[in-house]
Amino acid sequence: MNSSMINAMVSMNGMQRKLDVLADNIANVNTVGYKRKEASFEDLLTNMKQQEQAFDQPTRLTPLGFNQGWGSRLTLVQPDLSQGPIQPTDNVYDIAIQGDALFQIQTPAGNRAYTRSGSFKMGMDAAGVPMLTTAEGYPVIAQLPNGEEGPVRVPDGYTLRVSANGQIEGVAGDGVTAVPLGRMSLVQVMKPGVLTPVADNLFVVADGLEPEAAVRAVVPNDTNRISLMQGYLEQSNVNLTDETTELMIVQRAYQMSARALTSSDTMMGLANNLRG
Repeated sequence: MNSSMINAMVSMNGMQRKLDVLADNIANVNTVGYKRKEASFEDLLTNMKQQEQAFDQPTRLTPLGFNQGWGSRLTLVQPDLSQGPIQPTDNVYDIAIQGDALFQIQTPAGNRAYTRSGSFKMGMDAAGVPMLTTAEGYPVIAQLPNGEEGPVRVPDGYTLRVSANGQIEGVAGDGVTAVPLGRMSLVQVMKPGVLTPVADNLFVVADGLEPEAAVRAVVPNDTNRISLMQGYLEQSNVNLTDETTELMIVQRAYQMSARALTSSDTMMGLANNLRG
């Protein structure tokens, strides 16, 4: 297999993966709290080839050497954690994050996951006590009044109230009596590249890494410009126009690489026929 075929084949493989990333972004344009994925590419090893001395003619002005590349490959897919548009819902269990932070979620396996989707609801724990969960039923983690971290449990007859700084209270039916339930446990991502997207619009830290190496606890305040908005939801940060434009560019590049592969195969066939 000659170098032109290797170059085209390697580039087509990377662009196919890029198309998959773009398709995933477009499919989640209306998913609450979804963060678009970004793909990074790099050139593969480039060799310097030296031509034979016979090519050194008196009228030649360029050196005999030339660069031979081997295409490009996709090296990294990471989430773009930029802010998405926030829309009101008037649902007390919908909470949007303004700023750079993520909610902490407890998975069925007991591990921590992270999300920007604040579309929560009231579920039930094993004892039948109302508990704040995601739409899929995963408990939302908070810093409890006793100093420990755990699910947000709301007493019967009380409704949820979340302040801008993350303080959680249960409010009685009279609208005056309130009991403290803790503070929403938020984290800030230090290395977005080590977050792995999984099902149900969640992120987990890549295998082999400790969560402390990727995220850190953060408390909303005026300094870090993080705040919570109850009764609002953050929408997807996918810009459909940008994604569609990039999709067309990648498709054209894929077609050109496929044409180069076909042309290389045709030239090899011609060369074989001439030798025969």
